[in-house]
Amino acid sequence: MSALDRHALLLREDRDGVATLTLNRPEARNALSFAMLNALRDTFAALGEDESVRTVVLAGAGPAFCAGHDLKEMTGYRAESDRGAAKFEELFALCSGVMMAILALPQPVIAAVEGVATAAGCQLVASCDLAVAGAEARFATPGVQIGLFCSTPMVALSRNLSRKAAMRMLLTAEMADAPEARRLGLVNDVVEAGGALAAAQALAAGIAARSAYTVRVGKRAFYEQVEMPLAEAYAHAGRVMSENMLARAAEEGIGAFLNRKAR
Repeated sequence: MSALDRHALLLREDRDGVATLTLNRPEARNALSFAMLNALRDTFAALGEDESVRTVVLAGAGPAFCAGHDLKEMTGYRAESDRGAAKFEELFALCSGVMMAILALPQPVIAAVEGVATAAGCQLVASCDLAVAGAEARFATPGVQIGLFCSTPMVALSRNLSRKAAMRMLLTAEMADAPEARRLGLVNDVVEAGGALAAAQALAAGIAARSAYTVRVGKRAFYEQVEMPLAEAYAHAGRVMSENMLARAAEEGIGAFLNRKAR
């Protein structure tokens, strides 16, 4: 599938097993409106069933990766009889569902970040399996500045950063530059400004060359074990590895390695 409709909220372009998704609201700094979140949810659902796609890259059109929720849209709901309570709950549940869909997706998802990734945009980066940032990218959870603590972004941040690093971002609203984001563990790599997409796609292509079954098993097991107590995690990982050993990919790969070593 190619992204033919350049006016779509979410563009998709597939090449050599890599699906590149681009948030396409540059005039709104790619804010996560209801429509954008629905587009992400539906696209991730489709990708999960698409065996031709081995990895996914997520980028933003224009000068920002994603500035978080669409505050203008949200403010409009205050005119409703419940002051927007029902819509706010629906929105945050939808957003949380999208973030969890990234983790549940069989394919690894790599964020390619240029410009700012703030609030739910920072949450989106933290929810991706890997992240590459351009040198001028910046990250923040600035909700505390406007009286709206970044509680849902906190979930993703606290599972990627140390507790104190996550709390500092959440409590101070300080902007982290790309090297600081890498030091904190929010991104994997920092490349020259404007080069994040190409670098993320190259990383994705390398992963796409691996066994899709092995990558799928590994990603699922990683997120399952990380929430378990240590002994339970080892027991679970051992079961997964035993099952993996019986797969054709492991049998052929180990056989080829031993043959090379014997030469």
